[in-house]
Amino acid sequence: MTCRAVLSIGGNQGDARALLRGVVEAAAADGILRGVSSLYATPPWGGVEQDDFLNAVLVVEHPGSPGDVLEWGFERERAAGRTRDVRWGPRTLDVDVVVAEVNGHAVTSADPRLTLPHPRARERAFVLVPWLELEPDAVLDSVPVHSLIGALDPAEVAAVRRLDDILAPENREG
Repeated sequence: MTCRAVLSIGGNQGDARALLRGVVEAAAADGILRGVSSLYATPPWGGVEQDDFLNAVLVVEHPGSPGDVLEWGFERERAAGRTRDVRWGPRTLDVDVVVAEVNGHAVTSADPRLTLPHPRARERAFVLVPWLELEPDAVLDSVPVHSLIGALDPAEVAAVRRLDDILAPENREG
């Protein structure tokens, strides 16, 4: 079994850049990283007053199931000291599985632990903008991601600011 998944990663506590870079480096070290977007600064989503987030999108190919990919993400969150005190609140690291395919077939799931595709991805510019950068032909629920972005509030899309940081380990200097 091979699971190809799109992951949204983000955080706004501690050294968020280093924590996101750590996720990318772990995926590369585990041999599952297939692509990573640029790093973006984005306003918080969900109404909780807090600092801006840093976000990126990864594409991974994992030898297990979508649930295994989710657990891989939870391991990164635990290592970063992630707590789940306030829904949509501040966090050191968040790793979400946006979509997954197993052996080339899209996976759908209504399981509350792992709902696929992610139930709010189509509403979140901080997921869609980096994903579109990484995969210009990306599709979510049979809708091109560029069309989903076009349906969002232009101010929300404009607030997703691309940074110069490079997360891909093979492109980093130093």
